[in-house]
Amino acid sequence: MDFLKFAVASAISKGSSFPYSLGDRVDISDSIWTLHNATKREDGSACSIFTFEIASNKSHLPLAKNAVRKSRTLRHPGVIKVLDTIETETSLYIVTERIAPLSWHVKRRSLSEETSKWGLYTVASTLKFVNGDASSVHGAVRASSIYISESGEWKLGGFDILSSMNDDQAVIYTYGSLVPDAARYTPPEIVKGGWDVIKRNPLTAVDSYGLATLVYEVFNGSFAGDQVGKTTGIPPSMQQSYKRLCAANPKIRLSPAHFVDQGKKSGGFFETPLIRLTDDIDSLGLKSDAEREEFLSELDGLSEDFPEDYFKMKILPELLKSVEFGGGGPKVLSAILKIGSKLSQEEFNAKLTPVIVRLFGNPDRAIRVCLLDHLPVMVDNLSQKTVNDKIFPQITSGFTDAAPVVREQTVKAVLPVINKLSDRTINGELLKFLARTANDEQPGIRTNTTICLGKIAKNLGQGSRSKVLVAAFTRALRDPFLHARNAGLLALSATLDVFSDEDCATKVLPAICPALLDREKLIRDQGNKTFDLYLQRVRKIGNTMADTVLPPTTSSDTPKDTARIGTSNDNSWAGWAISSFTNKMATANGEIEPTAGAAKPVEEAVRSASVPRPTKSSSPAPFNQPEKLRPAAQPLGRSLSEQPTPPHKEEELADDVYDAWGAMEDDDDDGWGNDEDPFNAPSAPISSTSLSAKPKASPVPYDDGGEPDFAGWLAAQSKSKKPLPKGLNKTTNSTSVARTSSPGVTAKPKVVASTKKIDTKPKGEEVDDWGDAWD
Repeated sequence: MDFLKFAVASAISKGSSFPYSLGDRVDISDSIWTLHNATKREDGSACSIFTFEIASNKSHLPLAKNAVRKSRTLRHPGVIKVLDTIETETSLYIVTERIAPLSWHVKRRSLSEETSKWGLYTVASTLKFVNGDASSVHGAVRASSIYISESGEWKLGGFDILSSMNDDQAVIYTYGSLVPDAARYTPPEIVKGGWDVIKRNPLTAVDSYGLATLVYEVFNGSFAGDQVGKTTGIPPSMQQSYKRLCAANPKIRLSPAHFVDQGKKSGGFFETPLIRLTDDIDSLGLKSDAEREEFLSELDGLSEDFPEDYFKMKILPELLKSVEFGGGGPKVLSAILKIGSKLSQEEFNAKLTPVIVRLFGNPDRAIRVCLLDHLPVMVDNLSQKTVNDKIFPQITSGFTDAAPVVREQTVKAVLPVINKLSDRTINGELLKFLARTANDEQPGIRTNTTICLGKIAKNLGQGSRSKVLVAAFTRALRDPFLHARNAGLLALSATLDVFSDEDCATKVLPAICPALLDREKLIRDQGNKTFDLYLQRVRKIGNTMADTVLPPTTSSDTPKDTARIGTSNDNSWAGWAISSFTNKMATANGEIEPTAGAAKPVEEAVRSASVPRPTKSSSPAPFNQPEKLRPAAQPLGRSLSEQPTPPHKEEELADDVYDAWGAMEDDDDDGWGNDEDPFNAPSAPISSTSLSAKPKASPVPYDDGGEPDFAGWLAAQSKSKKPLPKGLNKTTNSTSVARTSSPGVTAKPKVVASTKKIDTKPKGEEVDDWGDAWD
């Protein structure tokens, strides 16, 4: 037989006019035909070809020719679909749809009960058509004459002795006994009286007996002639009807049509979800909403052991039509995606991908939510280009949808598609939309956004990852919703490795601290766990750092006095950090000044600051009376505008504090009572209010650094005969001048008594010339 196979294949391949290419041979038993897998040369479509070699099997040639003739004329959904028949001088060919023998599954006992019932229902319905509408007798109903199509449906074949009872010269009367293994399947009345007995019995009697043998063979895996009528392995609900199919008296046998009717009764053996589904699928688009709901309920109730091929080839196309054009709705779509999960990637891309892309543009929110729910199931079958360029742009409209359920499902859908998006899409468009949902009015959406960011942290760009996550998670820690704060802490724990060491110490840890005193125990517990994780990392990094970054000091030739610093014996709070004075006692000159309330000479109190200090005795002071130290003080006569400007303005100081400590959101509760650094607080400016009070006596008069005594000079000019400069002709006193020079000073004026006159005339130039400069 193998030699025949190769001979036929080579002969056919040489004939360029033969439009098909033979492939592997399919093993079938009890047949005069040889079955091959084949492809059509024109388009490469799959098919099967039954071949019959005339030279090697002339005795069965009438059967082969009858099969060719009947295959051309008999058309029914339960019959093998014939594409072409070819007759040559050497061979006969029947080209059909791609099929496989049912006997393969029967021998392996791989058919479930539901599938077996569905297949028997199909065969019985086909025999009802053959016996009734076609007025014919098949004559060879058995497992070897049944084939399974690509869609998983059972198809009736084996038309070798199929004959019309209207034909007196039918093949079945003459050549019925030539069918292989006929003795095992032939009814008892024909064994006794020959095939002419068919004319004296009901037309359906022979095929009813053959259907009974098929039932037994399907449920038991094999059939022997003496097993007819035994109910071993047959479902209890079918046993009574089965016995009537194989009754010894052909006149009382149950016809295939009555067998179908009994099975379709309420509670009958053919009342199964799969059978109801196959009966209703063709009219799905014409069903009402209630009928469609019932149909979909049946579809959802199907278990996983039903034929997948039938769903792919028959159910799926009808469902796609219903959801796109028939208003099937989300339930039909759920059924489509459930079936689609069992498709290969090639089948998925060919059948479902174009429909899914179109459905994402559907404005129906129910369809959109259903698609988003099933994204984890179907995203693996979608290419990256399809997701990034076609599907994700449609998904983004859900981030801003008015319905909260659509926004929430859109956020959840980010996780299954994140690996199919480009870096540009993730770090650009996606982060912008997640920033919106992070501030959503719905607390659940804010929480899910935080969870989403935590799970896609590794997909974010390194340039913006830390900045985005710190901003998002710290915002979540301040969320009034309990679970949003918890999600922020969990996200920080999950993304510990994402942040740099500096971010952990300066940004994350300060943000976690408020959670340690949260009102909810759940947050406090999680806050402590998260805080410990980051603290351990910071401490680990700190232990690896150098002790100091300051360069080592170089020794000089001249020894310098070391600064006084705290020692190990100093048990105060922080010890004394650094002293600006040396340890040498000899350098501490002068004596401690008396308190502000001590009396001072009137002359020192009223002496102008510009008058030189009286010369002290050159005799050395006693050891117990050191020379007084005189600190520099601001002149009392100056206005606020004339005071020296501090080295740093307040605005610059604030900027420095901001840069040094970072942007702190809650500055009003820093534990110090104000927002200024207590260790570097600038001296308070002198206000006009403090100047209005009577100045306290001071042991040292104010020194203006040698500023000319304008009041004394003016008094001297008034006594001299020289005219005053322009603008100063009017006689004034030092009191008015002092008041004029200090408009903010309201203290009671005093007459300044000068004990010594100072020549304020500029040397080298005339007074009149100096006065002209005021014009």
